Amino acid sequence: MKRSVEEHAARFTEKAAAYDDSKSDEYHACASLVVAHADPTDDDVVADLGAGTGAIALAVAPDADYVLARDVSEGMMEEGRRKASAARITNVEFAYGRFREPNLTTPDDRPIDVVTSNFALHHLDDDEKREAIATMAGTGARRIVLGDVMFFAGPDPNEPFYSPDVDDPATVGTLVEAFTDEGFVVVDVERVHDQVGVIVAERRRDDDEPDEGPTGDANAADSPSAGDS
Repeated sequence: MKRSVEEHAARFTEKAAAYDDSKSDEYHACASLVVAHADPTDDDVVADLGAGTGAIALAVAPDADYVLARDVSEGMMEEGRRKASAARITNVEFAYGRFREPNLTTPDDRPIDVVTSNFALHHLDDDEKREAIATMAGTGARRIVLGDVMFFAGPDPNEPFYSPDVDDPATVGTLVEAFTDEGFVVVDVERVHDQVGVIVAERRRDDDEPDEGPTGDANAADSPSAGDS
């Protein structure tokens, strides 16, 4: 991570009020895909990590039983609580949580069914991303949906979706490998842009065929030079 958790939290708290209006079309397309792929049932508990102002948490709440929205920025979470109150959404809990220490205690100690995250994991370096994905897998969730800045090809300095001084996106191949290492099958990879995508991973069942690795776009950026740029 190129900045400390506290520095990231302060940076996002400063921009919380204007955050939603500042996002790109690709961000919103990515968020819509994350919501669609999360697809919770009315019995499901969803954990949304790096929840920010609640773009994902508030969108899945009507279909889920309960949503744990976790972030490190109090300003972002306060904006999320304001939006939830305005929309009369009462089944979303905003609270402090980090990717590797997400603080996912639920009412009645219920298990997590679905984990989501959108445009947040790229703040971590690749080793930290693997640890975060291991933590997501450790919740017991059957499905993890990750939308983020990720490289399908090499990064384009003329059209960046990230700030190199604070962000550290991974290749799609690196992320897919991290999921499969944790016993998940990557069932879909959605390419929104050469630098933006959504990965959908399902927990492997005993009767699943062995995973043969990502195909198509997922392999396109699996090069050390792209990931290390």
